[in-house]
Amino acid sequence: MAEPASDTHRTPVIPDGAFSFPITQPRETRWFNFLLLDGFTLLAFSSAVDPLRIANQVSGAPLYGWHVVSETGASVASSSGLSVEVHGALAGVDDKAQIFVCAGNQGHVAASEATIAELRRRARFGSSFGAICTGAATLARAGLLDGKRFTLHWENQPGFIEAFPTLEPTRNRFEEDGDLLTCGGGSAATEMILTLIARDYGTEFAVLIADMCLNDPELKGRRDQRSSIATAVDSRNPKLLQVVQGMYAHIEEPLTLEDLAAHAGVSRRQMERQFRKLLGEAPAAVYRNIRLERGRALLVETDMTVMEVSTAVGFNSVNVFSRHFKARYGETPYGARGKRG
Repeated sequence: MAEPASDTHRTPVIPDGAFSFPITQPRETRWFNFLLLDGFTLLAFSSAVDPLRIANQVSGAPLYGWHVVSETGASVASSSGLSVEVHGALAGVDDKAQIFVCAGNQGHVAASEATIAELRRRARFGSSFGAICTGAATLARAGLLDGKRFTLHWENQPGFIEAFPTLEPTRNRFEEDGDLLTCGGGSAATEMILTLIARDYGTEFAVLIADMCLNDPELKGRRDQRSSIATAVDSRNPKLLQVVQGMYAHIEEPLTLEDLAAHAGVSRRQMERQFRKLLGEAPAAVYRNIRLERGRALLVETDMTVMEVSTAVGFNSVNVFSRHFKARYGETPYGARGKRG
């Protein structure tokens, strides 16, 4: 990655620490550029930066530097309400540098049109890109994800797919496709950065940094972002897992309980008994909640009408959808729509 432009250069941070892992032949400092958009997720951003800090700390060498910018050079408020001071504006980053876009729940609208145009311009000059949490939505707006394998946070994927129907994110925690790096945020950002550190200085060094983060040293990213109720039954009842997977796979056109049971090779009665034993709910209630969850995501993140959302998650009646929605979330679908940023 290119070093930041000279007018915004900063000395790499090398904190003191009790533990040491010397690197005998450190390379030239590798710089990471992070573009923070309004409402970015603080956890995801810090989870990407701190492994770099720890690498410098335990090695006692300037292995990595990080350059944090905003659209204008002003500080940026995170989704938690805490503001972060930046080193400068996006314009001060070298034209060929790799830039990681960091966004939050409103990632699909966080970047200005001027920033979208600037990212397109940089792509023509040879910049490469990454995205953390919902930063992929900004890259999609700029047309930089076409034909690429990528991901973003699972909560925001339904809305993303509606906004960009020709693009399909994976459910993996992070993805690498050529020079494009994307992750779902949180600890997945740490895993993504650890993969790069392992490539630079070896797996042993990267695993040590994972231990310093008290993080699972998983460096492949091929795990689903979400545990979900499927994980709760996976190891104990594989047939029940098939039922749950069938529910997730058939949201717009729900299957009958008989069809779900038959697909898994169990009777409906067995299925209902196991659901109550392991999940504490009837399968019909679990299935309905899965569909309501998808509906809420679509209401918050897309321009779909309540009627369109109702149909998209398998309800034949808006009234029935609204009644179940209010029972689960304590508000009507119209109230949830009003919370859009």
